Amino acid sequence: MSLNHEPEEREEPRKCRKPDEELPFRSGRVHISTRRRGADITALGHLALHLPHGLASLAVVFLASYVVGLVSGLPWWVPFGCWALSGALVFSKPCERLLARWLFRLRYPAPEEERKLHPVWREVAGRAGVDAHAYQLWVENSSDINALAAAGHIVSVTSHSLKELTPAQLGGVLAHELGHHTRGHAWASLLSLWYALPARVAWRLLLKLASRVKRLSANAATLTIIVAAVVVLALATATYGLIFLPLATPYLVAAVSRRAELRADEHAAGLGFAAHLLEVLRAEHDRMESRHTAREGLMLRLLDSHPDVHTRMHHLRAYVERGR
Repeated sequence: MSLNHEPEEREEPRKCRKPDEELPFRSGRVHISTRRRGADITALGHLALHLPHGLASLAVVFLASYVVGLVSGLPWWVPFGCWALSGALVFSKPCERLLARWLFRLRYPAPEEERKLHPVWREVAGRAGVDAHAYQLWVENSSDINALAAAGHIVSVTSHSLKELTPAQLGGVLAHELGHHTRGHAWASLLSLWYALPARVAWRLLLKLASRVKRLSANAATLTIIVAAVVVLALATATYGLIFLPLATPYLVAAVSRRAELRADEHAAGLGFAAHLLEVLRAEHDRMESRHTAREGLMLRLLDSHPDVHTRMHHLRAYVERGR
């Protein structure tokens, strides 16, 4: 190694450089990895936290299937088995297209949007070693800079992102969303939502029925409260307080989601987009500062599924300074 360093030839420190606005596209063959997606600790944690909802849905569907079997003579395991296997159906391409259009309100890219979006997406997928054609690209009509990874193959960006972001910045945003797919965040979220749906519907129906019940007399209300308190105390003692875990579930799910966002940022940084994604977040930070957004309370921040911009920028700066 030479020890002669001319002052005029010194390299500018990495952390002071401004990232290139243009994205250097690779040419030649793309190596497709045999392991294209998996499930990291945040995806598994998300599934574990929604396990009680899934078990409640299991009981609801079993009861409904049993009643249907008694009425129609159909074996109870037929509707129950169809529901159990329906989770795989929501990851089929036709079902995902329905989800994109009717649930997420997405649309296909316009020709001019497609000319910008597809080359950047192919470059991001090529760097990650995944098949770019395995995913469906969509656009959301929105005036915000945002993107979405959903189901098993849905990747979308907002129309404003396509207009305002440079190709390199757009690549950073897409690499972040690809990280949600390859690390299992997207499919774990959809699977949890799908199998928790029967329990949520049953709970809402019970609340609606309870709201229509006439007001109880004072004695009946007192007796109901005492019985409910005794039952809750007995269950809390028998389960060592685990029955109160669902009260903390929303906060735990939000914490896991925030960690998943940081892991998706890590994925984008590993593909060489740390500086470009940092530029996008810095612009978002400036926009929020210009709006003088009021600070949220502690409980609302604990329920936020995304970490604050400062936290994400702090982690991305570390990748930039390490030269990633």
